[in-house]
Amino acid sequence: MSALRTSRPARIGQYLALLAYLVFLAFPFLWLISTAFKPAPELASLHPTWIPEEPTLANFRQAFDEQPLLRAAGNSLVAALAAALIAVVVATPLAYVTARHRGRLATAATGWVVISQAFPFVLVIIPLFLILKNLHLINSVPGLVMVYVVWSLPFALWMLMGYVKAVPAELEEAAAVDGAGRLRTLVSVTAPLLVPGIVATALFAFVTAWNEFFFALVLLKTPEKQTLPVVLTHFLGAEGVADLGPLAAAAFLATLPSLVVFAVLQRRIAGGMLAGAVK
Repeated sequence: MSALRTSRPARIGQYLALLAYLVFLAFPFLWLISTAFKPAPELASLHPTWIPEEPTLANFRQAFDEQPLLRAAGNSLVAALAAALIAVVVATPLAYVTARHRGRLATAATGWVVISQAFPFVLVIIPLFLILKNLHLINSVPGLVMVYVVWSLPFALWMLMGYVKAVPAELEEAAAVDGAGRLRTLVSVTAPLLVPGIVATALFAFVTAWNEFFFALVLLKTPEKQTLPVVLTHFLGAEGVADLGPLAAAAFLATLPSLVVFAVLQRRIAGGMLAGAVK
């Protein structure tokens, strides 16, 4: 145990490093909040301040007046919820089969899942665009949901495989000895133990789809179908000059759903991801 003890200066150094890392992570979000509440003269000042001297909600009112944020948020919410639900429903049985039945096919599937995460967006956008065009799903939220499911499915499968491996196979064997059938074993024994992993995977798919920008920009053309990340770009002028106050206010509102989800369910997410990572 003595080998694991650290000296007081070392602990202080660790805490300082951790504090610096937290400040580094929090800086963009804190600056975003500060900018969202600053009046126009403060935003144009050559001497920026951390805390607004005269906080105002004018940027939020202007953001809602200039752009359809609620409609865009509704499109993002529908796309993200549908993508998360479909990804989990499809990935869960695939992960179970891949994790429980070892062999060359399972190994190859796992390897392909890992490799596919390295693919850039531009590599898959052209075939996806052609497929959606043939299906008449261009410029539609269902088409965007299909793309999000395809994009998040490999990582969802990889995550759930770890959760399935964390469930001892002996439990299923004991249920079989007690006379439970295959379906009853899966429903009564395995499925309840996979709930934390399924929740963590669904949240991962939801946040990924909620924040996604590139696919939505390419596939959605009409303003009525655009999602929130795409609508945020409308605060940029034709010459690339940003309407900084309303943009910061809208970006702050767009960030809130992800923060609320992680704040409410962070213990379940952290525990689930750790359980999946150790296998």
